Amino acid sequence: MKALKKVLDGDLRQFTMVFALIALLITFNIATDGRMITSSNFQNLLAGNAYVLILAIGMVMVIVIGHIDLSVGSVAGFVGMFAAISSRDFGFPWWLALLAGLAVGVLIGLWHGFWLSRLGIPGFITTLAGMMIFRGLVIWISGSISVPVPDEFRFLGSGYLPEWGPAFTQMNNSTLLLGIIAIVFYAVSQYRNFVKSKALAEDKESAHLWPVLVRIVLVSSVIGYVTWLFGSGRPGTSFPVPGLILVALVIVYHVLTEHTQFGRHIYAVGGNREAAALSGVNTKRIYLLVMLNMSFLAALAGLLFVGRATSAGPSDGTMWELDAIAAVFIGGAAVSGGIGTVIGSVVGGLVMAVLNSGLMLLGVGADRTQVIKGLVLLVAVAFDVYNKQQGKPSITGHLFAKFGPQPPVKDEQTTSVEKAA
Repeated sequence: MKALKKVLDGDLRQFTMVFALIALLITFNIATDGRMITSSNFQNLLAGNAYVLILAIGMVMVIVIGHIDLSVGSVAGFVGMFAAISSRDFGFPWWLALLAGLAVGVLIGLWHGFWLSRLGIPGFITTLAGMMIFRGLVIWISGSISVPVPDEFRFLGSGYLPEWGPAFTQMNNSTLLLGIIAIVFYAVSQYRNFVKSKALAEDKESAHLWPVLVRIVLVSSVIGYVTWLFGSGRPGTSFPVPGLILVALVIVYHVLTEHTQFGRHIYAVGGNREAAALSGVNTKRIYLLVMLNMSFLAALAGLLFVGRATSAGPSDGTMWELDAIAAVFIGGAAVSGGIGTVIGSVVGGLVMAVLNSGLMLLGVGADRTQVIKGLVLLVAVAFDVYNKQQGKPSITGHLFAKFGPQPPVKDEQTTSVEKAA
C-alpha cells in the first residue's frame, strides 16, 4: 500500500474518478463484446463531446469562485449562429467570422461579469437572465431555421490530423508524433519535479527515484496505447482536431489555475472572499475575468459544434450548461466553492461521455440514459458531501481501507485556504 501511494504521489483520493472511468470502459467493453474500446468509437467519443469538456474547463473556475453560469449553452448557440450569419449574409471570410464569434463571446462575458462584479447580482441570476436573452436571440436572428457554416469550420469541428511520412509505422504519423511528444514531455516534467523536490527535501535519502520511474512507465504505457488506438483507425482518420484543441486548453488552464497568481487568487476568493479581499486580492476583477473566460470558452465550444454539425441551428446549446455542471461536480468540485480542478472536471466529463456511449452501444434509450446519468451525478455528489461532513475517506479510501490507515480528510474550508496559500 505504501508503494502504491508513492507511485500515485501520496494521495489516492484524487484518482477516484480516474479509476471509475477505467472501470466503466472495461465494463462496457465486456458488455458490448469489444465495441467500446475501438478507434472509431474513441474518435467519435472525443470529437462529439469536446464542446462539453471545453465548457467544463470554464465552468469549474466559475464554481470555484462560488457561482454558476447557466447561460453557456445559449451563449454557445448564439455565437455559432452569429458566425454562420456573418459568413452567409455579410460575406465575412471564415477566419473573420471565427474571430468575430470569439469577440462576441468576450463581450457577453464582460456583460455577465459587470452585473456580478460591479452590482453584486449573483451569478445564478445574471446568467439565468443571459440564458433567456441569448436563447431568444438565437431564435430571433435565425428565424428558426438552420444556417450553413463555411467548409473551413468543418475542419475545426470534425477534422483529423493530416497523413504524412512513411507507411511502415502502420499508423497516422501525426498522431504518433503527438503521442511521442506527450510521453517525452511527461517524463521530463516528472524528472524535473523529482530533482526539485529532492533539492528542497531536508532528508535527501527519503527522496526515491523508483516511484517516479514506475509512474513514468505506467503513464507512458497508457499514452502509448491511446496513441495506437487513435492512430490505427481507418485511413483518413486519426486524433480529432477538436480533441487537439481540448488537450491544448487543458494544459493551458491547468497551468493557469495551479501555477499562477491568478489561479491562486481564484481559489482564495472561492475559499473565503472576505479573507481574500483583506489580503489584497481584487475580488471584483477575479469575478469579471472568470465570467469573461467562461463566455469565451462557450463561444469556442459553439463554433466547434457548428463546425461538426456543418450548420448552426436555433436549438444548438440546449441543456449544455447542465452537462458541464454535472461534469464539474462529478470531477470533485465542491458545491460551496473553493475546490475543483480542471483535470478533474475533464475526467468527470469523460465519465459522462463514456456512460452515454456505452449505454447507446447497449441499446439503452435516451430516456433511461438520462435517468442513469442523473443518478450517477446525485450519488457522486452526495457521497462526496457526506464523506466531507463525516471526515471519512472517499470511495477510493474505502476500497483501500483494509490495506492500511488512511490520512484524515480535511474540511472544505481548510483545504481551500491551504490551496490558495
